[in-house]
Amino acid sequence: MNKNVGDDDVRNFWDQVSSDWEAQVGDKGDSNRLLNSDPVLWKLVGAVRGLNVLDAGCGTGYLSRKLCDRGASVIGIDLSSKMIEIARQKNPDMDFRIDSCSELRTLDTCCFDMVVSNYVLMDLRDLHGAMKSFHRVLKPEGVAVLVFSHPCFPQARAAVNDQDGTVTYVWDYNYFEEARQVSPAWGHFKSEFIWFHRPLSAYWKAFRSAGFEIADFNEPSIARERYHLAANKRQLSNGKSRPYSVAFKLKKTDACK
Repeated sequence: MNKNVGDDDVRNFWDQVSSDWEAQVGDKGDSNRLLNSDPVLWKLVGAVRGLNVLDAGCGTGYLSRKLCDRGASVIGIDLSSKMIEIARQKNPDMDFRIDSCSELRTLDTCCFDMVVSNYVLMDLRDLHGAMKSFHRVLKPEGVAVLVFSHPCFPQARAAVNDQDGTVTYVWDYNYFEEARQVSPAWGHFKSEFIWFHRPLSAYWKAFRSAGFEIADFNEPSIARERYHLAANKRQLSNGKSRPYSVAFKLKKTDACK
């Protein structure tokens, strides 16, 4: 990973785009979440009533609110103070904290039944630190549900043939090299988007190294019962054919230390 990029750089970026993020995700999530990944996420999460849940990388709090409405006791953390400011304004009755996923300094050991991290891991500079922190704050037999952008198929580098609709993914970087990447502005974002590429195998290794057992894995696509939610034929076709994300369910199998 690029050693010249620190948490301050990541924090400053998210502070700068916090209002863009709120416009993109809002209270319900963007189209990719609504059409493709949210049904998979909720299936992996299951019933949360009565559970202590950490929303790691909560952004402006959309998922924290949904978890709370389903009966969970939720703490949301994010590195960006601007994101947390918006989350607190929108949800004054909830517990939101400025904290790094890679450290979780404000949280005690073995205090959560579940960690949920939705489209966050690809934005973290220190993946191994985050996985160790998730493992630390979970109770024995606790689970982590992680959804993040598919590292094998970067959508910002997808080219579509207008004649036959075929999709080509072009890597202008070494797939096996972990490195900071910059993608063009998309959706409601008005500036270039900073993220961290690592191969899929690097995620698996980080999960296992932290002490997790991989309980489930999925590559979300649009389910038939959600076809009617697609805004147009193109969006429906993309949901059927494009691998936007991956979803993992991990289990902590050892005792707290």
